[in-house]
Amino acid sequence: MVGEICSFLAALGVIYLALAAILVFRFPREPERSPANCPPVSILVPLCGEDGHLRDRLAALCRQEYDAPLQIVCGVQDPNDPAIGIVKAVAAESNGVGVDLKVDPKQSGANRKISNLLNMAPLARNPLLAIIDSDILVPPDHLSHIAAALEQPGVGAVTCLYHGVSSVGLWSNLAALSINVHFLPSVIVALTFGVVRPCFGSTIALSRATLQRIGGLSAFKDRLHDDYAIGERLREAGYAVAIPGFSVGHVCRESSGRSFLHNQLRAARTIRMIKPLGYAGSLIAYPMAFAIPAAMLDPTHGLPLLLLALATRLALCVSVESRFSLSRQTYWLLPFCDLLFLLVYAVSFFGGRIVWRGARYRLRSDGTLFQEW
Repeated sequence: MVGEICSFLAALGVIYLALAAILVFRFPREPERSPANCPPVSILVPLCGEDGHLRDRLAALCRQEYDAPLQIVCGVQDPNDPAIGIVKAVAAESNGVGVDLKVDPKQSGANRKISNLLNMAPLARNPLLAIIDSDILVPPDHLSHIAAALEQPGVGAVTCLYHGVSSVGLWSNLAALSINVHFLPSVIVALTFGVVRPCFGSTIALSRATLQRIGGLSAFKDRLHDDYAIGERLREAGYAVAIPGFSVGHVCRESSGRSFLHNQLRAARTIRMIKPLGYAGSLIAYPMAFAIPAAMLDPTHGLPLLLLALATRLALCVSVESRFSLSRQTYWLLPFCDLLFLLVYAVSFFGGRIVWRGARYRLRSDGTLFQEW
């Protein structure tokens, strides 16, 4: 009986991965389009700590090919944060781009990122705001694509898909794979069938006036899924949130198994809270985890399923690489991904605690955070 259940779930997973590979490969590409008007923009980048590539990511924001005034606003809450020195170094080499820094420990709510943004916001002087997470790497034409998307009728904000970029080490590789072969394909499948309306911290671009109409940043100061909540509030106000057909890089900085599991569990519990039914159904996205016990219990049927699971997972990985022009992934880690992420999936249903940037929180049923320490 157990073998039959595992075989059934593995077969469903194989079908899902094959479908996802096709949908990813056929996902519409962003047409070449220049904005008719480039409004002055302030990019808000909340920071907490440094890594070996933070300077490069901030410098990439300063090198935008954008025909309007550009301001970069960075913020930290700890006056001893090592990111301060990096911001100052980038500002000294910014070639005319204004780089401002806000150091302010004020905590306005449980969500430290939103508190940081609230502290930074008074420094932003331009009418268009682009909130970009500090681990995001953007190409030189990023702002131009965003401005063009904002010009479409009914669009009140623009957000972006993102792919994983490994920093260094095994755990960073696994984190990048988790995005590229699990998260990104699942988002594309959901978008294709219209079952999700996401908004991502990779980029949220909107006018200052639009942000004020939805209550400002303070409305999200206690939310775990602040980016998703911003998107929902925009749609409730009658705005569309555009998602162009390109992705930006999310640099995965996990340096240990502990940090990897903390981040994976936080992401899993966030998605479970946003879309509980869809998250429950995502069980089929891990066919290798079921094909392995099926092959052990019933080799006649289980071994072919295991081979199919491996083949479709690899096909999906190659499809993502091709569609989003990614470098070759670490293919030998794919079987371990399914096992690890099935473990995270199972654990995510028990308890409501997460660890975020070294702080421990408890999740309330309404999606708000309570900081324990």
